[in-house]
Amino acid sequence: MPTYVQHAVLGRIPDVFNAEAIWQTPGLALFSRRPLLRDLLERSPREHKGRAATRCFSHVTLVLPQEDVDDDYHLTRGARARDLAETLAALHQKDFGDLLGSDQVRYGVVGAASLAPGEIEVKFGHAVYLPAPDEKILYNVSVSRDSAIWHPVCPLYPNQRLALIGGEGAEASAVAQGWPFGPDAALLILNDGPDAPPVLQMRPKEAFDCRYDPHSGYFTVKSLREPQGARMLVKIARTSAFPLRARHQSDTGSATPAVNPAVWQSRSGAGSNAMAGGDISPRATGVIAAARAVNVRAAAGINVVARSGAGAIDLTAVPVASHKPANRAGESDATYAPVSQQRVSLVALALPRLSRYRDTGAQALELPFNQSLALSADGQPAISLMVDAADDLYACTSEGRQRVEAPATFAPVDTRALRLMAVAPEMADRYRAVVCLAQPVSAGVASGARFTFGRNSPMLASLRLLDSPRFLKRADGAGSASADRIGLSRNAFTFEATTRGYTIARQSATQTLYHLDDKLQFVASIGDAPYPLPHGHHLVAGHYVLRFDA
Repeated sequence: MPTYVQHAVLGRIPDVFNAEAIWQTPGLALFSRRPLLRDLLERSPREHKGRAATRCFSHVTLVLPQEDVDDDYHLTRGARARDLAETLAALHQKDFGDLLGSDQVRYGVVGAASLAPGEIEVKFGHAVYLPAPDEKILYNVSVSRDSAIWHPVCPLYPNQRLALIGGEGAEASAVAQGWPFGPDAALLILNDGPDAPPVLQMRPKEAFDCRYDPHSGYFTVKSLREPQGARMLVKIARTSAFPLRARHQSDTGSATPAVNPAVWQSRSGAGSNAMAGGDISPRATGVIAAARAVNVRAAAGINVVARSGAGAIDLTAVPVASHKPANRAGESDATYAPVSQQRVSLVALALPRLSRYRDTGAQALELPFNQSLALSADGQPAISLMVDAADDLYACTSEGRQRVEAPATFAPVDTRALRLMAVAPEMADRYRAVVCLAQPVSAGVASGARFTFGRNSPMLASLRLLDSPRFLKRADGAGSASADRIGLSRNAFTFEATTRGYTIARQSATQTLYHLDDKLQFVASIGDAPYPLPHGHHLVAGHYVLRFDA
């Protein structure tokens, strides 16, 4: 099995910055010496033929006790660590120069608080890579358990072929925080440079399922060992130093492989040869054209009769007999149509800019969602989205709290997702973002009557999910006001169903109303004049984004 990452801890080293003491034991007491760095590199070659080594690893990471690294930085600004790396690289080049080829020897020195005084951990292998001094980062790898809180893992460089990610204490080149799969599992990333997408493989392969979601932009890794297996999300983000180049469909080096049928089958016969681009005689051309005409008429339901002979084919159109069955006695062929019912649905919640409401003492508006991603203030939420008094957005889970920006998608559970949309510039002075609900909440309305929507109106009260002080946090806990008081008037607007949609009329001069289309794109602001709203379009009033259906 290839040595992806070779770990070893060297102990009893009085001076951890002494390169000779780390490289090789002095003297010829071969049977009594303990293995040091040179012995480890010799025993684990990069390539070998039989028992003879043909290539040696050239990138080595040294992990020293954190206290020693800190002291070196405070006293010499890291000079002893740099001297250690340079001296070991020279010893490496001197002893293994014939096994390096064109590879550059690189050493890196880092610190770790888990090491005792006098201990040094060394890492080398196929998945251990140290960048060149001027090499820029190609990708940044991060992981998450809930798609809201992302933990950085490691960078990937253009010339770096492999990276092995695992849990704490595992033999990996990088450690993922909150690794859920145990010490025997690892994530291998294959990098072919800026012109090819990275490839992910879980080890062991048969125990995991790894899929990429292009809409969310991350990989989902699930364990197959148990029915409710653990899950981890992996995001590989390209840096601005290597922008993705525009590609044409004719490019053969596209990062996204074309999806073609596995087998192309050719049809036998003259028509097939003609289609394939062979020589076509005038007679064959006439036959093919006539055959195409026959196919077109046959597809249209017209019977076609062809007359044999050397001349042109005479096509006769024959009307098709009706297949309509006769009605039995007492039956009717009347068409049954569903009765139209008007419905209003709450499809999203608009997060306000609380900086506009400083006089209310509002410090934060928090929306907790349960395991079904329904808005609920009861129990431990799967995820909470929050906007604070500085208009900053946060996603909060059991993993912690992290600042986010719209647009974004959160999938703390497998079956559903929350979508955070950016608001249009025309709405940005009042709103920070729009949260699309995983499951809309609907209510039926009667036709032929005009209804009022607002804080004082019982109509559509079931859609005003934020009509509670539990979602609004105020300074020093002062008062207990409903979150609806921010942005929603007592009588906000009236609506009436018509044949072409709904008629909206604003009832309060201070109430701001916005018209969004069926794709939640901004259309217009609604003033005092009656406003026609088409079926399936949306209206924003306060926190609520309402869809008016036929």
